[in-house]
Amino acid sequence: MCYTIELAYPLVVIFISSLTLKGCDCRLDALAGANIISVVWTTVPCGFAGISSCRRGFFFPFKRLEFEGFCPGKTRGHSGLTLGAACSMSGSMPFYQKHHRHYDRSYRSTEAESKMRHYQSSSWLTAGSSTSSRSRGLNVSSHSGLEESRLSPLPKKAKPSYLAVDKENQIIGYVVPIFRGSQEFATGLSDKEEARVRDTAAYMARRDLFTSGLEMERSEVISRKEAMRESAERISQNKRIHEHEEHFKRMNKDSLMHPPEFVIKPRSHTVWEKQCVRLHCTVSGWPDPSVVWYKNNVAIDPLASPGKYKLESRYSVHSLEISKCDFDDTAQYRVSAMNSEGELSAFASVVVKRFKGEVDETLPVPRLGPVSEYGITFQIHIVDTFGVSFGREGETMSLGCTVIIYPALHRYQPEIQWYRDDVLLTPSKWTHVHWSGDRTTLTLTHLNKEDEGLYTLRVSTKSGYETYSAYVFVRDADAEVEGAPGAPLDVRCLDANKDYIIVSWKQPAIDRGSSILGYFVDRCEVGTTHWVQCNDTPVKFARFPVTGLVEGRSYVFRVRSVNKSGISRLSRVSEPVAAMDPADRARMRGTSAPWTGQIIVTEEEPAEGVVPGRPLELKVTEATKNYVVLSWKPPGEKGLESIMYYVEKCVSGTDSWQRVNTEIPVKSPRFALFDLAEGKSYYFRVRCCNSAGVGEPSEPTEAITVGDKLDIPSAPGKVVPTRNTDTSVVVSWEASSDAVELVGYYIEGSVVGSNVWEPCNNKPVKGTRFICHGLMTGEQYVFRVRAVNAAGLSDFSQISEPVEVKAAIGGGIPHASPAPPYGITILECVRDSMVLAWKQPTFIGGADITGYFVDYREVIDGVPGKWHEANIKAVSERAYRVSDLKENRKYQFQVRAANMAGVGIPSMPSDTFLCEEWTIAVPGPPHDLQVREVRNDSLVLLWKPPVYQGRDPVNGFYVDIKEANAPEEAWKGVNTKATEKTYIKVQNLKEGEMYVLRVRAQNKAGVGKTSEVTEPVPAVTKPGTKEIVVDVDDDGIVSLNFECGNMTPDSKFVWSKNYEDIPDSNRLNVETKGNKSKAVFSSLGEEDTGVYSCLVTHTDGASSSYSLTDEELKRLLLVSHDHKFPIIPLKSDLAVELQEKGKVRFWLQAEKISANGKVDYVFNDNVLTQGEKYKMNFDKNTGVIEMLIDSLTPADEGTYTFQLTDGKATNQSSLVLIGDVFKQLQKESEFQRKEWFRKQGPHFIEGLGYEVTPECCVILKCKVGNMKKETSAHWYKDGHEIKADEHLGFAEGVLKLEIAQISRKDAGVYEVVLKDDRGKDTSTLNLTDQGFKDLMNEVFGFIASSSTPLKITSTDEGIRLYTFVSYYNDLLQVTWHYKDSAIAFSDRIKSGVVGEQLWLQITNPTEKDMGKYAIEFNDGKGGLRRTVELSGQAFDDAFAEFQRLQAAAVAERNRARVAGGLPDVVTIQEGKALNLTCNISGNPVPEVTWLKNDREITSDEHCILKFESGKFASFTITAVNTSDSGKYSILVKNKYGTESGDFTLEITEGTPDLGVTSYWTDAEGNVVFGPNTPKEKMQTAATGTKKQKRKESVATPPVEKVENKQGCNSRELKEDKAADGATTELKASDSEQTEDKIEDVDESTPAASCDQLAESAEERDATE
Repeated sequence: MCYTIELAYPLVVIFISSLTLKGCDCRLDALAGANIISVVWTTVPCGFAGISSCRRGFFFPFKRLEFEGFCPGKTRGHSGLTLGAACSMSGSMPFYQKHHRHYDRSYRSTEAESKMRHYQSSSWLTAGSSTSSRSRGLNVSSHSGLEESRLSPLPKKAKPSYLAVDKENQIIGYVVPIFRGSQEFATGLSDKEEARVRDTAAYMARRDLFTSGLEMERSEVISRKEAMRESAERISQNKRIHEHEEHFKRMNKDSLMHPPEFVIKPRSHTVWEKQCVRLHCTVSGWPDPSVVWYKNNVAIDPLASPGKYKLESRYSVHSLEISKCDFDDTAQYRVSAMNSEGELSAFASVVVKRFKGEVDETLPVPRLGPVSEYGITFQIHIVDTFGVSFGREGETMSLGCTVIIYPALHRYQPEIQWYRDDVLLTPSKWTHVHWSGDRTTLTLTHLNKEDEGLYTLRVSTKSGYETYSAYVFVRDADAEVEGAPGAPLDVRCLDANKDYIIVSWKQPAIDRGSSILGYFVDRCEVGTTHWVQCNDTPVKFARFPVTGLVEGRSYVFRVRSVNKSGISRLSRVSEPVAAMDPADRARMRGTSAPWTGQIIVTEEEPAEGVVPGRPLELKVTEATKNYVVLSWKPPGEKGLESIMYYVEKCVSGTDSWQRVNTEIPVKSPRFALFDLAEGKSYYFRVRCCNSAGVGEPSEPTEAITVGDKLDIPSAPGKVVPTRNTDTSVVVSWEASSDAVELVGYYIEGSVVGSNVWEPCNNKPVKGTRFICHGLMTGEQYVFRVRAVNAAGLSDFSQISEPVEVKAAIGGGIPHASPAPPYGITILECVRDSMVLAWKQPTFIGGADITGYFVDYREVIDGVPGKWHEANIKAVSERAYRVSDLKENRKYQFQVRAANMAGVGIPSMPSDTFLCEEWTIAVPGPPHDLQVREVRNDSLVLLWKPPVYQGRDPVNGFYVDIKEANAPEEAWKGVNTKATEKTYIKVQNLKEGEMYVLRVRAQNKAGVGKTSEVTEPVPAVTKPGTKEIVVDVDDDGIVSLNFECGNMTPDSKFVWSKNYEDIPDSNRLNVETKGNKSKAVFSSLGEEDTGVYSCLVTHTDGASSSYSLTDEELKRLLLVSHDHKFPIIPLKSDLAVELQEKGKVRFWLQAEKISANGKVDYVFNDNVLTQGEKYKMNFDKNTGVIEMLIDSLTPADEGTYTFQLTDGKATNQSSLVLIGDVFKQLQKESEFQRKEWFRKQGPHFIEGLGYEVTPECCVILKCKVGNMKKETSAHWYKDGHEIKADEHLGFAEGVLKLEIAQISRKDAGVYEVVLKDDRGKDTSTLNLTDQGFKDLMNEVFGFIASSSTPLKITSTDEGIRLYTFVSYYNDLLQVTWHYKDSAIAFSDRIKSGVVGEQLWLQITNPTEKDMGKYAIEFNDGKGGLRRTVELSGQAFDDAFAEFQRLQAAAVAERNRARVAGGLPDVVTIQEGKALNLTCNISGNPVPEVTWLKNDREITSDEHCILKFESGKFASFTITAVNTSDSGKYSILVKNKYGTESGDFTLEITEGTPDLGVTSYWTDAEGNVVFGPNTPKEKMQTAATGTKKQKRKESVATPPVEKVENKQGCNSRELKEDKAADGATTELKASDSEQTEDKIEDVDESTPAASCDQLAESAEERDATE
């Protein structure tokens, strides 16, 4: 027999003497006569994690015990099995009772303790006796929780529980103590454990002892007195300590005084709207500083805003709490501490962010005010916090905060909890939590990407809690193989069965440049270290069913990603999971039913020989290209033993079923099929089996095509970054559309210009908003986002706009959120509500506006009250009814616009409106005026009808317009008759004028209020504006086409009919591609008439409209009919052309013709056929149809026709060739035939021509072809051969003849002749008359283009204008112009050419010569003119330079000079007479001075100095003696300059001679013997080296070279010309020192010539 005991109460105490548990290694003393055959555990039995032991028994977490062979009537006399409600607690205290406030036994009185001991001694005896007194069955004694609570002498905070829980506080079973042996036992407990037992027993004793209500109340009073006494003692002790500290401070005041100091400074916060924020700081200083809080440097007064601010200062800890933050609380806050020793301030910023949607309820919200218990209010301060942290895989990271709790109680411990992404963290091998009494630390022992997220510390006390959060980023570890991808993350087991386990993971964020090919899954049995790879080929899908598992064993899994570079690091190992039936797992983990007060014992009879039924609800739960997962439910008829399953498959389209698992049946109602052909369709069904046989198959599934059923998500939408802090940016984006099973998003950022993308998160985020930390301050970043699900990663979104990393306060992006709306008006008013309308913001921000939020406030006696929210959820329309108002009260309103980036700033408060019901008969104002399709002369105005209709319905509208700057009386009506439409086209506008418009509605009672005036609109057609174009395609389909050239990535085409949504979208299909949109009519008809408009969003108002009237409809229907029944279109009509060898080709081309097209060729009504004379071709791909005739004869004159047929479409084209047209064609054909034969030998491809090079060389050239080695080319001019080219050696090339400097003699007729054995060809070029003139004009054009700009220079004669050309030709015609008139040349104004310089000389210029000068080159085509302006400063500078050069020339001509030089050395015998004479020139006549040894000498009898006729200066010594030797100089001087001449006189001893040796110099400076010199003395050596020293007073003008015709001692003046024609200066070359030797000769010997002297001097110079 098999008995089942089901326990319906959560705690059963089982006393077992001897018991063996199946599946366990633990043996207990067996119960006589009964064996437990099965224990249904609520957790996996492996390891017996659910059993806790003590010295008195065991706690078993099971719900049901099955006993075999146990007879309830045979328990007497044995130790027995006793099940009873646990009236006593075991030695192990559950965790939830340790925190009970009465766990401490210090409160107990002596009387209570004695009662406890009494009850303790009696309770165990009662338990023993109850066991021995039972006679039959299983008896259970218990008590309910309600009774327990009623009898309890003390109030309880929570009802105690006796459930066994795991680390996550999940119920895993009941606490079942098992006791050994006899009823009497020794405790063997520690003091602490024994005290816990006594405490538990005391509770039971009080339940029996204090049965009277009076006694129970008395006990409660005593307990409360004790608690109050302890509280009073603590307060008194704290007071004494404080007084002692104050006394000590007063006694040591001077030594303790110091200025304020911030021990802990306030921290900046970023919060959402409606949340609370608390700024706190700790300040030290003596005397105690006074603390004041400031907001934007304005002191905060809590009384001015009751309930808004709360200031607290306790024990040097000061705090400012801001409740229900709104956007106005975004500011910089300052706390100032001041005492007699000084003042100190600290700053913190608060940023309040607006959000889209509701507040996340999972976010911790601070409690409103403290909760007081026992007279103590705890204050929590979290300081020394951790910031945003960055780690890398494999590292260890610690996050810690210091927790200050006031007042500090020695025995009080707060509740410390750590969360990651709002999920409570429990201690594990990955996370360790430590609490040291004042600091808590969370240690992440081995970082993985799973550890990335928002970490929150929550510190809870009885008075409330405080939280602190910061984000932790975990980067990928360096790849073991270069280029390998990042490791997968978050490996989990989704579905565990007996046969397989589905493992899932998340794809990594980085692939390191190479896309991920797939993933490998590894498994390892728990308790071993042997890892087995589960798949041979990588799987791309992020889920994989692992098969081949052993039932009942536990496994862990890991995943690796692979790309072409290698395999990634290992992922974090998954949590262990057992391969077992899900039903067993659910039964073991399920919670029990409430206690019913009884144990149900059932007896199960086995069923024999029953074949199981059909499986139920077979379906495909998952399908990929690698596997298919089936699931089903077991049948109702299971049979005797557990059933198993066979799975069968059938290819779609066949009836052949194949069993998949032929060898081993499946034990669980799930199965994964592999090795299916991708793309094929299959049916599946399942059969049950047991020992009795195989059952009927289930109903087959629908046809399943093998492939990935889950698509990769689409790319996310627009990405909008906004500034946050100096190192972070908030990134928002639009969610992926139609994403299925979305895992999250990866965000990447890049510095602008670097093109290097880095992941911002390595763990997918679920939302559409993320804060990217760790950025470089001041850099410009762009961002992109992609979505991820199990199928893979999507494409990247579009790259965001650049954003600078900078703190958001005072420097955020101004246009991320929308600008404020404006123009708030009232559309309707009733007693308790008002309808508002407003205008769209002028700038919508970085994304589309998603809605509006309306606030209102009451105005009492002109004083506005507090703002209240009118709507919690955003409204999309620009009109909203504000309800729950009070009648006859005044209100103001403000509106805020919201988009993806957040909620913008509110609008300015509206005017004050009185809430009273409107009773007027006329309608209210229309609203929401919009201007579209603005052109130079027209625009379209749209509006919405008024909300308030008045007494009667609205029956029309009037539109008014005026110029924007015109006065109010300038309004004029656009329509004289009311229009029933809500749009109108305003025409006849002035281009460029600004206009404003308004609308009025009317009903039977009259015309109502005017609407708000539109913004000024300029009547200007914007550049690039296009209109809607109507098109009819080949099939007769009519479409409206619109193109926009200034679209943005967010732009969309919006089509409407009569400016409203198209009611029947089936009649108009819209197709958009790129910047073009097409609206196609499915079947154009009368119901389609109307105004069709297209608006492009996110542009500057790009829109257009098209009116489909009745007349336009008729026209389009006719065009459509023509297109439906078309003729064959022709690209070209029938034409004729000549081909090679004179062939005649008739051809035409059809635009479109099918393969079934046919052509008939007709000549003079006779059909032509293919033959020797006619060749026909028809290319149906190109539509070209042709007919060829080799040559034309007179019989071919007539009409040619091509007739085309293609299905129902026909066409034809004819060509008439008669008369002169035919004769000309025939003549041209014959010419082409002859030309073809000419080209069979050497011939000219291009005739003889010429080319002028930039260097003005003329090249005659011709292109020849079909050449060979024997071909020769001969050049002729006027019939005379000038050149012959033999053996040219090329088949095709160019022959050239170059004329270097062409002149008139080169004019003539040039001819080239090609000839060889195949024939000859001739080409001629006529370069006479006009031909030569054209050639020279082209040459002149190159000369003119090479001319330099006209420049100005000065000479001593006047001013010269000049230009240079690269080449000058005598035939060049040049004309000089003055003030646009040709210059008449004279002696004063001349022109000329020097080399390549063309000049114009103006001699002795005057102011009359000022003006514009030009030189014009005549090239026969209009010429080229170079101009220069000789006026103003240019003339003044040139004229001044001319005067300077003229004066210098005069000075050079008239200055004093020694015309002939003196000898350097004169050697003469003593006693002889010496005479030297030289020429002197200069005007005025120079003064002459003689010097000896640089001292002036005068004429006397010995030395006679003469200067005669103003030209000749003589030096005579009558008798030379030794005292006359020395250096002599002559110095001539006038007002223009000075010059000197030197010589040295040397005296030699000798016989006196009466002869006189004299020297003189001619005008050229040549030394000549004097006339009185004896002939023999002429042979005396007298050497003279000429020296000249000049001191010039003015610059000298350029002069020509002066050459000594006598050949002796010449002087050269060289002209140094500058390249740009600048003024030149005369430079006199240094005088050559020529040494003249005078030798004595016989009288018969003539004097040595000057040439001989010069030659002698040159030879000497060469020798030196």
